[in-house]
Amino acid sequence: MRYDVIIIGSGPAGYTAALYTSRSFLKTLLLTGVIPGGQLTTTTEVDNYPGFPKGIQGPELMMDMKAQVEQFGTEIEQNHVSGVTYQDKTKTFVVAAGEKTFEGKTVIIATGASAMYLGLPSEKKLMGKGISACATCDGFFFRGKEVVVVGGGDTAMEEATFLTKFATNVTIIHRRDEFRASAIMLDRAKKDPKIMFLTNKIVEEVVGETAVTGVRLKDTKTGEVSTLNTQGFFLAIGHKPNTDFLKNVIELDLKGYVVTKVQTQTSVPGIFAAGDCVDHRYRQAVVAAGQGCMAAMDAERYLEEQR
Repeated sequence: MRYDVIIIGSGPAGYTAALYTSRSFLKTLLLTGVIPGGQLTTTTEVDNYPGFPKGIQGPELMMDMKAQVEQFGTEIEQNHVSGVTYQDKTKTFVVAAGEKTFEGKTVIIATGASAMYLGLPSEKKLMGKGISACATCDGFFFRGKEVVVVGGGDTAMEEATFLTKFATNVTIIHRRDEFRASAIMLDRAKKDPKIMFLTNKIVEEVVGETAVTGVRLKDTKTGEVSTLNTQGFFLAIGHKPNTDFLKNVIELDLKGYVVTKVQTQTSVPGIFAAGDCVDHRYRQAVVAAGQGCMAAMDAERYLEEQR
């Protein structure tokens, strides 16, 4: 079956793109990936998405988005995409997902980016219960609490500075005594009276049964193990865009983010991109949704021009 639009990814960008293409009577297929709903399904309370004055659970928001696009006729397949190829004979794209292939006149990449974790058992256990990889998303819930930020780059400094708006104090934990952060960002963090630094420390485990209560640290020079009491554990060691399958398909930057040329158009005509696989700065659901709308409108305009 041939589709007008194939959307790869089921976060806010993917679902919003599907909403706009389906409402424009474009035959739309959305391939969810391994985790339908994306990163928001691992978030508990979402209170910074417009239209929900009492907040909403992340999984609930994504289920509502899914129901909305299905209402307008979007077809949804829970499949992991492994490749995209262009068929010159038919002027269409063939998307391989699982054991199936799908043919589309246009493709919208909305695969997002995954936060990088330390690989500790406690991360999975306490995710959303004091562990977060997004200070902007979850900082509000740590008002009046003590928190830690793990990392040594600009992101860690930025997250720590942002968290001082809510937390009583913020401790930056870094495995070395030298930082990758730019001089201005590091200086800003060091001058903030609410921010403290623990260097030459690696995190062995996050402590807590039903919520974060502390973090166990090991000194990289002495081997000494200690426990720091904290109610919040924020990871700021980077994000990895989910674009490995696109390496030989469209242009990616050195970190793997999709490079867009004009608005959401990628280096290949007919392939568009939106959300966190493009956006390495804001990484917010509302931004991703807006870009999803843009990609849908760009795809529709492209199809009109092709006709």
